[in-house]
Amino acid sequence: MVEIAQKTTDDGRFAYETAGAAHLPPLVFLHGIGGAARAFRPQLSHFHDRFRAIAWDMPGYGGSAPLPQVSIAALAAALTDFLDGCGAQKPILVGHSIGGMIVQQALANDPALASAVVLAQTSPAFGKADGDWQTQFIDARLGPLDRGATMAQLAPSLVSELVGDTPDEAGLVLARDCMASVPEATYRATMLALMGFDLRAALPNIAVPTLVLSGSRDNNAPAPMMAKMATFIPGAVYVELDGVGHLAGLERPDAFNRALDTFLATTT
Repeated sequence: MVEIAQKTTDDGRFAYETAGAAHLPPLVFLHGIGGAARAFRPQLSHFHDRFRAIAWDMPGYGGSAPLPQVSIAALAAALTDFLDGCGAQKPILVGHSIGGMIVQQALANDPALASAVVLAQTSPAFGKADGDWQTQFIDARLGPLDRGATMAQLAPSLVSELVGDTPDEAGLVLARDCMASVPEATYRATMLALMGFDLRAALPNIAVPTLVLSGSRDNNAPAPMMAKMATFIPGAVYVELDGVGHLAGLERPDAFNRALDTFLATTT
């Protein structure tokens, strides 16, 4: 049994889970809006023998302190503080969904921050600047809360809408637990932080080895969009997981881990 430790940075701002010896290369996982550090326990267990595997609770999640104002820029600044706080220098960053947006912003701020990155089921922009898709997306997710539903009540339906074919049952249980435990205020603020995000022009400036990972059944970060995204990142590797929805690391942990294994074998 792999020992996964729950820790907090010395300043008390960030909670995280970790497995693996301190001298190993840091491999840092960033979850999505409905996630938590524990969503990456299958990955911490898998990679602990080769990496110091770390998964943060994003600000406002789990034991991490919320930000006064939530934006992708503020979350990227928080990521830099977190990496300093847990001593993860030049990490490999694995960002899922909004976590991938945070990674993109952090690289735009400091191109040398990471040694390599995995952009998993994410996007370089949130919809189109001149479209209504973003507003409809936000309304669909926040509307039930406005009508009095709780995150615990919404979690089963939200997770079922995100996954693809034949998801792992244990992964579904963990996904629903993570979603149910997200504070409503955090969910609202983080969802609204997506509005206006657009780093498409920064993709050609990504100068570290990059894996762009999609799921063929992902409706939030569609595979064709991610395949196009990969063409703008110099030297990026693109992998599409067949039958997988938006929660690859939980619904198909073996396939997700294999894709990372193959990529990491070429970068470390």
